[in-house]
Amino acid sequence: MTLSPRQVRELLEAHGLRPSRALGQNFVADPNTVRRIARLAAVGAGDHVVEVGPGLGSLTLALAETGAAVTAVELDRHLVPVLREVVEPAGVRVVQGDAMALDWEELLGGAPAWSLVANLPYNIATPLVLDLLANVPAIRCMLVMVQREVGERLAASVGDPAYGIPSVKRAYRATAEVVGRVPRTVFVPQPRVDSVLVRLERLQQPAVDADAARLFRLVEAGFGQRRKMLRRSLAATVDAEAFARAGVAPTARAEELGLDDWARLVAAAPR
Repeated sequence: MTLSPRQVRELLEAHGLRPSRALGQNFVADPNTVRRIARLAAVGAGDHVVEVGPGLGSLTLALAETGAAVTAVELDRHLVPVLREVVEPAGVRVVQGDAMALDWEELLGGAPAWSLVANLPYNIATPLVLDLLANVPAIRCMLVMVQREVGERLAASVGDPAYGIPSVKRAYRATAEVVGRVPRTVFVPQPRVDSVLVRLERLQQPAVDADAARLFRLVEAGFGQRRKMLRRSLAATVDAEAFARAGVAPTARAEELGLDDWARLVAAAPR
C-alpha cells in the first residue's frame, strides 16, 4: 500500500502540518509513480536502500513493498512521528537527521552495499549527490528524483547545453542517465518546476587517472569564467607549454573539454 493525494492531505490535516517551502517539501503522492520509481531502482529482497527526505512515506512504502531493507532519513522533526506511524509497520527504519551532516559510515554500517532512492529537495540535490559519490563508497547506485535542470546537469556530457562543473565531477566517479520524467501533478503541493529521474552508477575506480582535488580546482577555475578562453581563465595555473603537452587548444572554452581533456591538463600543468 502507498499513499494517494487524498491520504497525504488527510495526514497533513490530522497532524496540523503544512509542507515547508524552506525544506523544499513537495510530497510525491501517486501510487503508480512511486512504484515506477521502485521498479526503476531495481531493488528487492536482500538489498539495502536508504531514502533521503521521505516526507510522509509514500515512496518509502513502495520501496518496502519490493522486499528491500529500507532506512529512511528525515530532517523535519515535525514529520518524523507521522512518518514512523506510516512506515514502521512495513519494517522501515526511520532516522531523524540532516543528510548533509550525517555520519554515513555509522548509518550504513550494517551492509557493504547500498542503493540511494530519493525525492531530493532542489536545494541539496547536487551537493548531496556529489558528496555521497566522493565520500560514501558503500552507496553503489542512486535513483534520484530532482528538478529537471539539476538532473540534466548531473547527467550531461560535453556538448550538452547543461554541461558544467557538476557534470564533470559526477563523470569522475559515476555514470548517469535521465531515465524518466515526473509530472508536477503527482506532488502535494504541486511544485513550479518539472522533475526527472536520474540513475547514477558508481564506477569501480575514477574514470581518469588524476587527483580529484587538483582536477576539480582546475575545472572550477575554467567554468568560473566560462565565457573566457582557457588561456585566460586558467592563466594562473596552465601555461602555453602545458596546453601544448596536454593537446588542448588554449583558445577553447571550459564547456568544450571532456573529462579526459581536463585530466591531461592536470597532468601537464605545473604543480
